[in-house]
Amino acid sequence: MDRFVLTDAQWAQMEPHCLGKITDPGRSGRNNRLFVEAVLWIVRTGSPWRDLPAMFGNWSTAFRRFRDWREADVFKRIFDALSDEPDMEYAMIDATIVKVHRHGQGAKGGLRARPLVVPKEA
Repeated sequence: MDRFVLTDAQWAQMEPHCLGKITDPGRSGRNNRLFVEAVLWIVRTGSPWRDLPAMFGNWSTAFRRFRDWREADVFKRIFDALSDEPDMEYAMIDATIVKVHRHGQGAKGGLRARPLVVPKEA
């Protein structure tokens, strides 16, 4: 897979907030960017962790790392760092994705409660 989601500019903003840099002693992530791409793949496809493609590494290792990052609030720090200048792209609503329930489409039945009729004064 030669197409990733993150641009170099986005990764440059995210990288300082990640855990496990190569220079850190002990257990550290070899490639944080590939791990974040794996998380984004899971979110984008809605697949279970067991279906993670082999190019991202072992699914179990990726899931444990995801759990560690979640408990350490790394994703919240990354979100806060990237949301300094929101583009409101997420708030765009289009009629192609918004569906009305059949009760709101004028289906048989209509309004059950009738408005009160006020007698006219003579």
